Amino acid sequence: MDCYTRELIGWRLSPTGNAKAAEAALEEALINRYGILGRASDDLTIRSDNGLVFTSRRYTRTVFRYGIKQEFIRPHTPQQNGMVERLIRSVKEQCLWLHNFASLDEARAALGAWFRYYNERRPHQALGMKTPREVYQLAA
Repeated sequence: MDCYTRELIGWRLSPTGNAKAAEAALEEALINRYGILGRASDDLTIRSDNGLVFTSRRYTRTVFRYGIKQEFIRPHTPQQNGMVERLIRSVKEQCLWLHNFASLDEARAALGAWFRYYNERRPHQALGMKTPREVYQLAA
């Protein structure tokens, strides 16, 4: 998530939640932001929790290779990463919990539709949100 625009610019759904998936999401975000994959041309900082994926050798090397500063929130303080935590809550409430997915591909398709909705058409909260079912139906 770009914390300035609040746009979701890279994501991956993985059955294992490993560093390879996190690396792919980061690379997708860089491509979406810059149009190519390479060292970040801005002074970027990526903030995450202290989970094994984000502290793994593979992921930290990838972050370094792209010239991004890595920053971790203090343990047990999710409010330090509040925008992302809120996004995750919205994804669960307005997409994931409304389905009983038959496959990972079905879940990816639903998430892709929801993320497009989130980036392109989601109303600002001050304007009032629709119910989760209405939100998903708009995105599908």
